[in-house]
Amino acid sequence: QVQLVESGGGLVQPGGSLRLSCAASGRIFSINAMAWYRQAPGKQRELAARISSGGITNYADSVKGRFTISRDNAKNTVYLQMTRLKPEDTAVYYCNVEAKRSSWSSAYNYWGQGTQVTVSS
Repeated sequence: QVQLVESGGGLVQPGGSLRLSCAASGRIFSINAMAWYRQAPGKQRELAARISSGGITNYADSVKGRFTISRDNAKNTVYLQMTRLKPEDTAVYYCNVEAKRSSWSSAYNYWGQGTQVTVSS
């Protein structure tokens, strides 16, 4: 099994910054893409940022220029640096990892438990 542990959420004022972390552990052979999704109250879960195994990144238009996704492959950890936060960034942020548990297995998607980010004055 693969476990994802997220940290770094909280309450921040508009214009502030937060850094989310997500560490993967367990039986991991390799990790492909890593991503952060978010779900605001009453809305569908949406992709915020994604980083491939080769370091290629893509972002939702709403966060481009403000959020930066990065990964530390040695630590099986993905980060989301969020700056110039807006009230509309308020959501539960979920870590998503595509991982293989062995060389012969397929890759599966795993989800973290979510961390709340609230942007409010």
